[in-house]
This record gives sequence, structure tokens and C-alpha cells, in this order.
Amino acid sequence: MAHDGFASPQRILPRAVAAAALVAGSLDLLFAFGFWGLHGVGPARILQSIAAGWLGRADAMTGGPATAALGLVSHYGIVLAMAWVYYRVARVWPTLAQRPWLYGALYGIVLFAVMTWVVVPLSAAGDGQLPRWQASFPLHIAVHMLLLGVPCALGARRALR
Repeated sequence: MAHDGFASPQRILPRAVAAAALVAGSLDLLFAFGFWGLHGVGPARILQSIAAGWLGRADAMTGGPATAALGLVSHYGIVLAMAWVYYRVARVWPTLAQRPWLYGALYGIVLFAVMTWVVVPLSAAGDGQLPRWQASFPLHIAVHMLLLGVPCALGARRALR
């Protein structure tokens, strides 16, 4: 078979990793919709707050359905990147795929920390300040552990079998 210089999509992103990202992204959004819904924040506003990372808060919140759609696509793109990174590292350190509940949960803690104290502050949504510890952080850390990190790890395990 001739090699044309391009890797097949299956080699770059196995279906199990993409499926894990879809599951993790959906679980995370469902949690966010429920949690923030209890505080009177609707799904469109949550998605617009994700788009604020690109556009800034004012523009994202006044952009209507278009910025909500940008937030939705951005959310799944970010989670896909999270799942892909775990998979790529697990190819080098197979233990990560062999113990997905432990290492996936630890990965979730890393994801929370990076998103909270690096990505958001450096994005257009950030105000230049690092966020202070909040009472809700333990819940959000648990969500990142169970709903993001573990599915990423389970997807990597399946892809590497």
C-alpha cells in the first residue's frame, strides 16, 4: 500500500477517544445546565460564557444564538483536545490506560486546575486576575474528576486495546 504522507484519521483520533469526548462533554454540559440552572442561569447563557473565552464577556453575552453555538462547538472542541491529550500520553505511559479510574480522576484534577488558573484567566473572558478559592470548587473538582477525566481515560483504554 502506498504511503501518501498523511496519517489516517483513525490513527490520529481513534473512535473510542472521540466517543469519550462526546460523552464527557455532554455530561459536563448537563451538570453545568443543572448547577447553574439552580442559580437562574439558562443553557444559552452558559454556552455564551464559554464563547466569552474567544470574544470577551460583553460581546459573547450580546451575541445571541450565534455566540451560544460558538460556545457549544468550543466546549466540545476543548473536551476533544482533553481526551486526545490523555490518549497520546497513555500511549507512552500505558499505566494511564490500565488504571483509568485512578488516573482519569487525577487527570480531572489537572484539567480543573489548568482551566481555572491558566486557560480562563488568559482568555478573553479573564480579567487578568487569578480566581480565589470558592466554596463550589470541591464540587467542580469532583465533576472534572468523574465526568471529564474518567471518561477520557476510559476512551484511551478502549482505543489502546
